[in-house]
Order: sequence, then structure tokens, then C-alpha cells
Amino acid sequence: MIRLDSVSKQHGSQILFLDASMSAFKGEKVGLVGPNGSGKSTIFRMIVKEEQPDGGQVSIDRDVTVGYFSQDVGEMRGRSVVEETMAGAGAVSEAAHEVHELEHAMGDPERIDELDQLIERFGHAQARFDQLGGYALEARAREILAGLGFRAEVMDDDIGKLSGGWKMRVALARILLMRPDALLLDEPTNHLDIESIIWLEGFLRDFEGALIMTSHDREFMNRLVTKIVEIDGGDLTTYTGDFDFYEQQRTLAMLHQEAQYARQQAMLAKEQAFIARFKARASHAAQVQSRVKKVEKIEKVEPPKSQKVVEFDFRSPPRSGDDVAKLQGVVKGYGARKIYDGFDLLIRRRERWCVMGENGAGKSTLLKLVVGEVKPDSGIVTPGASVKLGYFAQHSMELLDAGSSVFETLQQAFPNASVGSLKTLAGAFGFSGEDADKSCRILSGGEKARLVLARMLFDPPNFLVLDEPTNHLDLATKEMLMRALASFEGTMLFVSHDRQFLRALSNRVLELSAKGVHAYNGGYAEYVVESGHEAPGVRFAR
Repeated sequence: MIRLDSVSKQHGSQILFLDASMSAFKGEKVGLVGPNGSGKSTIFRMIVKEEQPDGGQVSIDRDVTVGYFSQDVGEMRGRSVVEETMAGAGAVSEAAHEVHELEHAMGDPERIDELDQLIERFGHAQARFDQLGGYALEARAREILAGLGFRAEVMDDDIGKLSGGWKMRVALARILLMRPDALLLDEPTNHLDIESIIWLEGFLRDFEGALIMTSHDREFMNRLVTKIVEIDGGDLTTYTGDFDFYEQQRTLAMLHQEAQYARQQAMLAKEQAFIARFKARASHAAQVQSRVKKVEKIEKVEPPKSQKVVEFDFRSPPRSGDDVAKLQGVVKGYGARKIYDGFDLLIRRRERWCVMGENGAGKSTLLKLVVGEVKPDSGIVTPGASVKLGYFAQHSMELLDAGSSVFETLQQAFPNASVGSLKTLAGAFGFSGEDADKSCRILSGGEKARLVLARMLFDPPNFLVLDEPTNHLDLATKEMLMRALASFEGTMLFVSHDRQFLRALSNRVLELSAKGVHAYNGGYAEYVVESGHEAPGVRFAR
């Protein structure tokens, strides 16, 4: 369906691809992986002809339709959510628009002389609309929107009222409603909760066309992809299998190349030593020349490429009291809607609570109650003795000083820390070298999240309250963060849509559902087994 043949591409002085090739055929689900800035989005843009390769060819089979979801959703306003979703449904959307226009034209008194022609055109347009499944379009649009977490009343409301994250979901719904022959999805799970991610997994698993996607969600990739294409130093390398298998194969290939490289370097060193020792002796001239020619003819083994991951050894937090936070008889509502009514919760030292719940169940509200950002309507929220709180929320990123650089932000927070330790900290969170001098004004959402987390964890609190801390983090940074938090000696309360993060770090689960509040003694893996689902509202675990 889609092929890149010997493609070369350069952005300024940066060479993204050099004689690189890949393919995606019908029924294949391809994961595209590589460091940030390696060219994943450029591949998508070349496929949809938004960019052209400098050399080589990008080809798509004739009559293949391509749906492309990117992080740039454009302007959305003036329609309801469901209308906006249907407006991007490709040919069927165009047919619907034509039927709608002709209906208006036939009812226009000033066009009465054209009525016969309009009726004939309407008949053809209506037949085409029916052939494309247009009369089921709205029902399918509502089904997809529901799967992505939209309530029925929101679907009929003005899309202009939605936040950027919810508009992203609409953009994704439009692409899914298209039913194209090939899907290109650039980080489709970034703005989804766990329920919507699980629904999307099922939808894509049943998709019969070609799928190429990027994702920082390891679990999502493992459950879907049948092939991995890795971008590394201008090359495209294809591995058959899921993400875990790719990592195993890549590690084995690197070990093999390291061994080959080491053997060749040892042999070359031996030859160079002989040449250096005997080059001045006439009696050995023939042997020296023979060795020189031998060395020149050897095809050099390249040293293995390795993606640099900076680790940081986070300090131990001070010890808190045994009771870290206590909620007694808490009542909280917004308008007529009551979220908590007589709610009790005790969080003890070293417990790691993950909070599960459908949209609107009160997950973020609970975190805000615990940290004191919102007050209960009645009841008591009591912090424990010697608790040092660290709170990460999405709005934390907006509090960064736009005029400061990444390194200056860390230096202002920790004026007594050494330059070396702060540079290592910045590197651990993806700001190596010149990236540490970036202004906060130009940072992406993911970069801002990394900076806020770095600042929080350098002088660690003993109670971490985290609301979706892995949003926009790349896999390397996410896994570094999980390793750091795995050895964290304090207490945690967090919300996350990342199942790998949930499984690795939780030892308690608090489920908020329409049936009430249910606490599970055990982590996320035990919760899935005991409850029979991966999240509230999901009927069964996949």
C-alpha cells in the first residue's frame, strides 16, 4: 500500500534520512520509533505529500485513501462536536454536503426554473450518499465519540467550548470515521484517558487496512503492532514483531556489533603495532607493505549506535509521619452535581495509590482536595505530620517563567546546587547540551512537563501527588522516571492513563465508579485480576 524507496531527506544541516526504505501493506500495523527529532512526523508528512523527499520515492497504491492524525488539529469552531466529526469524514462528508446544498436549492423560490435539474442531481447525490453509508454516518460518529469519552450532551454542544485536548479527540474521531484504507496516527493516545485508550485498541485491532503509528505508550504498541520500523542515524530498519520483541532483537544486534567491532579493533591494533615497530627496518619492508595494504582493504565495522540515556540518582526524601493524609466525611460537588458524599480515605506512609475512574468521576478533584487546591463543601482533609508535598498537575507547566532558560529555571530553584549536578539533572530529563539553554517560552508541552518534574524531584518531597505525569513524555524519559520512582521511599497518590506506569508503581488502587468507591489492597496488576477489567467502564480486560 505505502512504500518509501531509497528516500533521502534533509532539514537544514540535519540529515534525517539517507537512502532509507520501508513499507506498510494491507493488514499490517507498523510502529514507527526513534528519538525526538529523528524524523517520525516527517515520514507522515512525506506520505501525505505535505513534504517531498530530496531523493528517492514515496509511493502509494492507486485509489488508496489515507487518513492522517497529527498533533496540529487547526481551528475548530462554529459547529457541534458531532457535526465537526462528520465534516471530516472524506467522500461521505462531501456527499452529505452536496445533499444538504441541493435540499436548500430545491426549496429556494428563486430557483424554481431549475427544479427538474436539481431533482435529478439530488437523486444522484442521494444515491451516492446512501452507497457510501451516509445514513449511518451520524450513528457511527456518535459511537466513535462515545468510545473516545464524549458524553451525549457534549456531542451536541458547541465544539468551541472544548479544551485543546478534547479538540484533539474530535480530530482523531474524524480520521477514524473516514474509514480510510491506510491510517497514519502520530501519538494518538496523548490526550486520552485509559478507558478511551482501551476502546481505541479494540477499534484499531479490527481495522483491516494499513496502520502506521507513533506512540510513547509501550503497552498500546505491544498490543497492536506487528512490525517496528526504527529511525536511527538516517537509516530505517525493520523488525517483525511487537515493541518488546524489537527491543530484544535490537539489543542482540548491538551486542553482536559490539563484539565484531571489538574483535576488529583488536586485530587492527595488532597490525598497526607491527607496522609501527618494523616500518623503519629494510629487512621487513615487504611484510610492512603487505600489512599496510591488508589494513587498507579491510571493510571497517562501524561502532554500534547507542541512544544516550542519562540516569540521575535522586536523593532520599525526609521521613513523614505514618499517616500522610486523611479525608473524613468529605462532601464535594460542582453545582447540582455531587462528586463525593461522606467520603473517607486514609493514606499511609509508603503507600502508592493510583486512582481509577471514568471521566468526571472525580480523580483530579480528589488530588486537588488532598493538596488543598480546592476545599471540601463539608468534611475534613488533614495532612499528616512532617509531610513535604510535591504536586504535579497539567497547569504546573503554565507557572514556568517564560523568560528563563531550562538551566536557569533549575538554578533559580536550587541556587546552592553545583552546576554539574544540575546539568546531569537536565540531561536525565532530556535537556542535554544546548537544549538546557532553551527558553521556557519555546518549550513544547512535553518539554515543560519534563522540566517541572525535574525541578520537583531534585529535592524530593516525601508525598508525591501526580496528575498524569507521563503525558507527552517520550519512552526513554518515561522509563527513567519509572526507575527513579520505583526506588522512591515516600508516598504517592497519582492518576495516569499509562498502564505500564500503573503496573510498575502502584501498590494500592482506589476505583471511583457509579457504584461508589472501592479500595483494592494490591497494585494495578492485582486490580485487573480481581475486578476483571482494566479500568472502570471497560467491560472486560483484554
